Amino acid sequence: MAKKNEKLIVQKYGGSSVANPERIKKVAERVKEYKKKGYDVVVVVSALGDTTDDLLELASKITQKPLERELDMLMSTGEQISVALLAMALHEIGTSAISFTGAQVGILTDSAHTKARIIDISAKRIIEEIKKGKVVIVAGFQGVNLNQEITTLGRGGSDMTAVALAKVLNAGTCEIYTDVEGIYTTDPRIVQNARKLASISYDEMLEMASLGAQVMQARSIEAAGKYDIPLHVRSSFSKNTGTMICKEGKDMEDVLVRGVALNKGEAKITVCDVSDKPGEASRLFEGLANAGINVDMIIQNISRTGATDISFTVSSADLTKVQDVLAGLKNKIGTGEIKLDKEIAKVSVVGIGMRSHAGVAAKMFKALASKKINIDMISTSEIKISCVIKKSDAETAVKVLHDAFELDKPGKNKK
Repeated sequence: MAKKNEKLIVQKYGGSSVANPERIKKVAERVKEYKKKGYDVVVVVSALGDTTDDLLELASKITQKPLERELDMLMSTGEQISVALLAMALHEIGTSAISFTGAQVGILTDSAHTKARIIDISAKRIIEEIKKGKVVIVAGFQGVNLNQEITTLGRGGSDMTAVALAKVLNAGTCEIYTDVEGIYTTDPRIVQNARKLASISYDEMLEMASLGAQVMQARSIEAAGKYDIPLHVRSSFSKNTGTMICKEGKDMEDVLVRGVALNKGEAKITVCDVSDKPGEASRLFEGLANAGINVDMIIQNISRTGATDISFTVSSADLTKVQDVLAGLKNKIGTGEIKLDKEIAKVSVVGIGMRSHAGVAAKMFKALASKKINIDMISTSEIKISCVIKKSDAETAVKVLHDAFELDKPGKNKK
């Protein structure tokens, strides 16, 4: 692995950090400070504020089923606005800068519109401009496929852009700026005494992100862990130290549960009366996979009549696609009624200390039972336990689990 260039820093600023002209100017001032300290700076920027949501709403007023290619064409415009405005703000304060789209810096992706994956990046243009002393500003969330079609990288895709650029440029640091001061034991908007973590392992953060913590995109953390790119998550509104996402250390293993995650963005599908014979479940989930739909938790009931019910969860955003796929499969595999439940949430506890400690599940279930919260589905891994519950119980569940594992008290939640 090439030696890291400690004087090159990649900074990513989320939508809240560049939500209006005043905040863009503050970001420009921060970037200028780093240039003054002798750093070469590559900045990745998200769309302003809620621009992406606004564009999606605009599309929904035209059609309920927009072509994904056209969605990418539309949504990629948000970041193009951001990079141009930040370049202008830097020029205004005497700092040379240049803005690029993803395509212009050679971010090559596959052709999975709205959730593309980066295949390669040509850093040539970035390096050329850095050598000229310029701040390079790159539009996050977007790339281009082999057919020169614009693609986007899925929700939170600007994080993936930043991590990928840090990798290809051998950057010494990758900073992720957001509207919170780091990673907390849970969402501080739900639990007021949630505690900011000084550090968290890649594995723990990957679980937290995939389970609903919205600070970073899960795929970007997976990539950072694979290439050992330390990430510093911090607030664009303060100079305080944030949270380091890095390799796990011995002290991390001493902590039993690192945090509680909540995801309200899933729906449960139950496919009734599926023939209980080899290959039927395979055909069902193969159809979903071919449509690019990620399935999360799966439960199959015990068959007593030669047919079985299969329940699974998916992202609420994929619900229309799921219904279309299942409608097409209904006659092919002979299913019965298809039930939808949008009123669910997934609450999870995460910690690498769980690998070598028994009793976490029992403590979790007891805490939920104390508030009469019923568990619908359960999923586990080495370092996490997830439960599907009613959406109306979601915030109560987070609070009771945070209290049960004493996450507000440093040192209490140890083996």
